[in-house]
Amino acid sequence: MNGVTTSVILDKRIQKKDKTYAVKLRVTHNRIQKYYPINVFLTVDEWEKVHSEKPRKTYKDHLLYFNEVELKARAVVKEIHPFTFTAFEKKFNQAPRSSIDVFSAFQSYIDDLLKEGRASTSESYLCALNSLKKRQEAKRRKKLNFWDVTPDWLKEYEKWMVAEGKSRTTIGIYLRSLRTILNNAIAEGHLDRESYPFGKRKYQIPASNNKKKALTIEQIGQLVKYEPQNKYEAKARDLWLFSYLCNGVNVKDIARLKYSSISNNKIHFYRAKTERTSKHDLQEITVVLLPEIEKIIDKWGVKPIESDTYIFGIISKDDTPEQELAKVKSAIKSINKFMDRIGKNIGLPFKPTTYFARHSFATVLKRSGAPTEFIKESLGHKDLKTTEHYLDSFDDDFKESFQKKLLNF
Repeated sequence: MNGVTTSVILDKRIQKKDKTYAVKLRVTHNRIQKYYPINVFLTVDEWEKVHSEKPRKTYKDHLLYFNEVELKARAVVKEIHPFTFTAFEKKFNQAPRSSIDVFSAFQSYIDDLLKEGRASTSESYLCALNSLKKRQEAKRRKKLNFWDVTPDWLKEYEKWMVAEGKSRTTIGIYLRSLRTILNNAIAEGHLDRESYPFGKRKYQIPASNNKKKALTIEQIGQLVKYEPQNKYEAKARDLWLFSYLCNGVNVKDIARLKYSSISNNKIHFYRAKTERTSKHDLQEITVVLLPEIEKIIDKWGVKPIESDTYIFGIISKDDTPEQELAKVKSAIKSINKFMDRIGKNIGLPFKPTTYFARHSFATVLKRSGAPTEFIKESLGHKDLKTTEHYLDSFDDDFKESFQKKLLNF
């Protein structure tokens, strides 16, 4: 092979503080040796386990990666006539898929989200990126190539997240973020369609647990009748009820409501979640201004009333997307804190967070006989399946009442 030899070795010349050494690709030509790092660091004991007769788990992953690196190096060497280290380095480093990896693609996508003002979504992707980096660090790998993400790798990553105490919901969020990055990589030519690891007969993202997140109409009645012990409880309870009565509007959308959103005895708004992602067919959500809703606005709304003023003063006009996100998160934290106290005071067996308000709106309507299509429109969902996830399962008493109707001869 042009008088060139290649091998992956443990470079013991410099030991790190954690007792590891860099694993490197060694290329030898005319008795001259050059070493190229491959972003893996191992102890002597770990190196020996990688090269044991039957390496397992992480050690087997390392061995496969080392073999892949050496095969790639040999392929590059064969293309160089006459061989020079300069030509090798240029071609080896510029070989397809070497200039960009999963981590850099994630960061680029996060930067784009921030430029678009989508701070909340960017934060979610950053959490996924940090999780992936932590997993690779545990395997003593600093890089994650697109082609490393195989169905087996994804299964192993899922198991690792479970061991880390992550919920099925969180696991699903992280993996859907990774799936988006891989889809983008295919569109940009960094990954072959054949190497795509998601889908039937490959890897399927686990569905989240469908836990009950809705209050009964009786429990909501308890919240309405509750006498707050201070103004913080009063505001938290009222904003929770505002969300419930206004089609389950989330706190971010409550924060973005202006007095100009009110006209003809109705509140009109678009969900922030879909406003930036849906280019066409944006669905306006309309809420009838019930006396109970108007009372909450009169009590907590910012004065003086001006059309361009945010109703509840949670955010301000000059906020950056990052500042807006921080203020919304602070508002959610405050509401949940005092709703937890209220829930305990009235004997609820769970914390009635802001998330419960949205699910309660959908479930109470469903149990009242409202068509799912109407609930879908009210929530601002495009897909009926999304709406169905919001609807709480029916309890035994409800099922029994309908079963008894089978005997109403």
